[in-house]
Amino acid sequence: MADAPRRDPYTVLGVSRDADTAAIRSAYHKLARELHPDVNPDDKVAEERFKRVSEAYSVLSDPEKRSAFDEFGEIALDPNFDAERARQANQAFGGGFSGGVPGGGRIEDLFSNLFSRGGGPAGFRGGPLRRAGPDLEATLTLDFTEAALGGEQRLTINRPTADGGSQTKTVTVRIPPGVADGGQIRLRGKGGEGHGGGPPGDLFARIRVRPHPLFRREKRDLYIDVPITVKEAILGAKVDVPTLTGRITVSVPPGTDGGTKLRLRGKGVPSPSGGQAGDLFAVIQIKVPDTLDRDARSRLEASREFDIPELRKAFDSL
Repeated sequence: MADAPRRDPYTVLGVSRDADTAAIRSAYHKLARELHPDVNPDDKVAEERFKRVSEAYSVLSDPEKRSAFDEFGEIALDPNFDAERARQANQAFGGGFSGGVPGGGRIEDLFSNLFSRGGGPAGFRGGPLRRAGPDLEATLTLDFTEAALGGEQRLTINRPTADGGSQTKTVTVRIPPGVADGGQIRLRGKGGEGHGGGPPGDLFARIRVRPHPLFRREKRDLYIDVPITVKEAILGAKVDVPTLTGRITVSVPPGTDGGTKLRLRGKGVPSPSGGQAGDLFAVIQIKVPDTLDRDARSRLEASREFDIPELRKAFDSL
């Protein structure tokens, strides 16, 4: 049993035996991010630890598996182990294996003989119980535009196998248009292998979206700051505005104030269900020059028509 601390899922994840589901999930996500093969390329030690962390989480995230481990110990990690048969065997041998098994020996050896090899007393023979494989979770980081427009990404996971081991596997994730940061994509049948001919579990890809240098997203609407000059704000202008699919020309009406939002319908984030896309709002930002030459300053000082006497009077009365 010298190998027990390595396989003990509580020890592997660094959580107490009374840890709740949230604490277990948090510990798994933290370790998975640190040890993922994409973060530690060609690091065999990190890869092995990543496998152990995934195996531990597959046990503690499954209420039945966790309960069996708490009750029977490491032998419950055997993919052929059946907790109900073990309890029946316990009763058949008089109950209570805490002091060893009748005739000497270890409980692990007895259960191993009973279930790993299909042996045991009458009534306990037969193959392992058919059971679905564990669900897995992974984080998929996307660029802003890719999350908005959709696409495909390859994701490397550590998949538990039916024999209690694990394998590194790369799966293709189809990204629907409009997926948001914190969203989740479910890949059916891409989780851990089933036991005894059971179906595989599912893979849940948690989405993380990198921020964009220009766009801000609110649900399916996008916002972008568009700088214009004082002259363009006063006289009006046509300016190029970036969108998710390329630049378009937008007319800025004469007399546009800073902060004005020009609405471009349907140029926001597409709907995942194929409905109406969001809108893009071009937020006007009037850029004032840092310096003026003498001639420009003189012409500006002579342009009294730019004053707004009503507004000045209102401010003076406050």
